[in-house]
Amino acid sequence: MIKETLSTKIIGEYDVAVCGGGVAGIAAAIAAARCGKKTLLIEGQFILGGLATAGLITIYLPICDGMGNQVSFSIAEELLRLSIKYGAEADYPKNWLDNIGSRTEKDPRFLVRFNPQLFSIAAEQLLLREGVDIMFGTHVAAVHKKGNKIDAIIAENKSGRVGYSVKSVVDATGDCDIAKFADAPTDEFRQGNVLAAWYYSYFDGKYNLNYVGAADIPDEEKKEKNEVEYLDRRRFLGLDGKELSDMTILSHKTLLDHFLNKRQSDKSSWPVTMPTLPQIRMTRKIVGEYVLSNKDENKYFEDSVGVVSNWKKRGPVYEVPFKSLYSKKVKNFITAGRCTSVNEAMWDIMRVIPCCAVTGQAAGTAAALSDNFEKLDVKKLQKVLCNSGVVLHIKDIIK
Repeated sequence: MIKETLSTKIIGEYDVAVCGGGVAGIAAAIAAARCGKKTLLIEGQFILGGLATAGLITIYLPICDGMGNQVSFSIAEELLRLSIKYGAEADYPKNWLDNIGSRTEKDPRFLVRFNPQLFSIAAEQLLLREGVDIMFGTHVAAVHKKGNKIDAIIAENKSGRVGYSVKSVVDATGDCDIAKFADAPTDEFRQGNVLAAWYYSYFDGKYNLNYVGAADIPDEEKKEKNEVEYLDRRRFLGLDGKELSDMTILSHKTLLDHFLNKRQSDKSSWPVTMPTLPQIRMTRKIVGEYVLSNKDENKYFEDSVGVVSNWKKRGPVYEVPFKSLYSKKVKNFITAGRCTSVNEAMWDIMRVIPCCAVTGQAAGTAAALSDNFEKLDVKKLQKVLCNSGVVLHIKDIIK
């Protein structure tokens, strides 16, 4: 045991600090900056987008309900369109993007497949235009609290250990790291993640995304014949450095084996891109003032901050209550993306890109409006969201 006493220099002051530069963090930072707040976005990688880009999960899942109704708007749609600004890799829904054809339960849903590198750069340029300060290669190591509020973020990067004074904090880390540092209540994905090794390759004259492995089905939804095919029987919680290293090594081996097997039938085949972070879907989340459930389908919430769909099947839609984004135990701290307060079955719905964008916009806007989310006038928050194009309630979408 080594006991350390550290003095960390504060090198910047911000109204809003967004921790994590995945899609949730991108949306939160855009929203906060558009409210006129000085905003910092901290990202551990040197590429924005998180699992969507560095993790090669390059499918912007539906912002519609699969029955012909768009349900997620504003930044969620803006980022979908931005992801294919320079062209879509596949799954281009002409009925939604070009208004060609019909939008029914039998037609393509409003989703796209994008190029990860181009999307990450396009998002970076958008954030810079909005005035967001981006710190790449930077990990939040701790927070400093004054009473029940965070007043500084402690980060580490090539410069060493540095501090940023903050008024409000958005946790978009994906692993709810800031909640842990701030002693906010959290829960973990006890079921664990299965191995995945998605990668891009060139073969048969085409650029291909290889879906090697997949996310598991939540235990409570498992039925006969719907279990996934496992690459390895080991499970990964995703919150331990040694475990993540082991998972990465195993994923690399799996990728290589898969590629070599495919190359037996095509000697011109080559891998071109592999993920630069573990393809972990769910790890840790906040236990907020409301735990959103998969059973809350079509439920009206007075404090809704947006609507999301179920990417796994057509029909179900969910309002996202503001109370599922924060815990009153840390007044100026709010979550976005897969860090939000949900049960495990809903977690599998809320972890994907469109839901991250919806909750990110709500969290970033709230952080721009207040440093005490328990006391925030939700009507004021909803008005700002509505003015930016968010639709709050299902009744305003589906008649």
